[in-house]
Amino acid sequence: MQVLVNRKDVVFRPDSSRVMARFLYMDDERAKFTIRSILNLSVDEASFALNQILRDYSMRHRNISKIFERHFNKISKTFTLLKIDPESLVFAKKILIGAYFTMEYSIESAAFFNPSIVEHPDQSETGSGEKRVILSFRATGEGHLSSIVFRAGVLDKKNNLTIEPVGKMLEEAEHIRRHIYDKESFRSKLDEMQDFLAIIPSGFILDKLKDKFTYGELRKCVEDAKKSLHLAADKELLFNQIIWLASSHYELQFSMDTNISERVIFPVSALEKNGIEDARFVKFTGDDKKTIYYATYTAYDGISILPKLIDTRDFYHFRIMPVHGEIAQNKGMALFPRKVNGKYGMLCRLDGFNNYIAFSDNITIWREAKLLQQPRFPWEFIQIGNCGSPIETEEGWLVITHGVGAMREYVLGASLFDLHDPAKEIGRLKKPLLVANAKEREGYVPNVVYSCGSMINNEELIIPYAMSDYASTYATVNVRELLNELKNSK
Repeated sequence: MQVLVNRKDVVFRPDSSRVMARFLYMDDERAKFTIRSILNLSVDEASFALNQILRDYSMRHRNISKIFERHFNKISKTFTLLKIDPESLVFAKKILIGAYFTMEYSIESAAFFNPSIVEHPDQSETGSGEKRVILSFRATGEGHLSSIVFRAGVLDKKNNLTIEPVGKMLEEAEHIRRHIYDKESFRSKLDEMQDFLAIIPSGFILDKLKDKFTYGELRKCVEDAKKSLHLAADKELLFNQIIWLASSHYELQFSMDTNISERVIFPVSALEKNGIEDARFVKFTGDDKKTIYYATYTAYDGISILPKLIDTRDFYHFRIMPVHGEIAQNKGMALFPRKVNGKYGMLCRLDGFNNYIAFSDNITIWREAKLLQQPRFPWEFIQIGNCGSPIETEEGWLVITHGVGAMREYVLGASLFDLHDPAKEIGRLKKPLLVANAKEREGYVPNVVYSCGSMINNEELIIPYAMSDYASTYATVNVRELLNELKNSK
């Protein structure tokens, strides 16, 4: 029996008009030339040029002059090179200079895909049978640079989705706070990653730092230590891990007057400069019965991929942390929505081929994993992996999977695992749950349907999914019908 999938007619498409005002820095020589040129303008000339820019861009960005001022403050090193005191400049020239170090970036001009869905923390003013939800997406713009964006909407009694109005005043976080490190705590984190001190004497780095230090101070010590050592490959790797660990911790705070669709989690650290990909959001219930939202995602620097973790309670304030340990090395980590037998649980894919399960006492440290699933059917012979966090049902843990088969066709499947022993598979669909149809198979990457997280509402499974890595939509499946099919699939 084939489980019935009800495709909905809501489509999330890339919108090139959604742009951010981002900091732009040229090389030092061009930056110095630009600043000198502006300083040579009279105050009236500078004011006239600035007024033209404000007229053209003030309707496209919230408080654009504040953005220009923030970008002006980022180029203090250039004024040092010029031996100019930036505080001596008139306000109009400061803001004009900031405008020259700003560019618009269309965050989703290329693709809008790989969605996940969770229950919104605010369920006020919803009717009977309605549920307000948040969807996350991977938005990709020029240069295939990815960020995380959101949409909010309401599911009605029949799980038809009404999307709340989408804002145009996109913003990076109002405040980006780098982590302040405690030396002893940082030393223990290095030991968790690897036996660091047995290979590199602590005096080369940690002993030169204060009890409390910043990422910038650590990076300088690392660079100094590199110069004084003849680095073998293992030492070079460890130095890179130190920088990764430090740069991976930061916090984002968005303005309270932003719509959730205007908040963009854009790459911040150097190790995610080429994008942050495929966030799998999950509503997590802690031992104290309080709710927190977690998301695992993949940071990409153009060479390496690194798993990271986001947590938030309100989708205004986000904490970003590294995920480390021996098995934190590939894409597709998906956290269970609660602890299982007193431990955090995680689905993961260590080898790019099979599905694994891991448990840990610490949500950011993952050391051991157990093989959970191998490809069994033709439509998953190339690869099997998860499509988001497990969903708890009375019959077991429901996991939406992806399988890759002939012609590199990605399809969605489903599996069911024991509630008390999630490493035990109860059943797996013999046929794909969802395959790209004629309308969905054309796109940036043809023949792909993919999801990063589903949820149950009104006795139906809500599956948001990407269509050929270009746009996104969603479908619903009767949960009882799906569970019965899974239980009878052995």
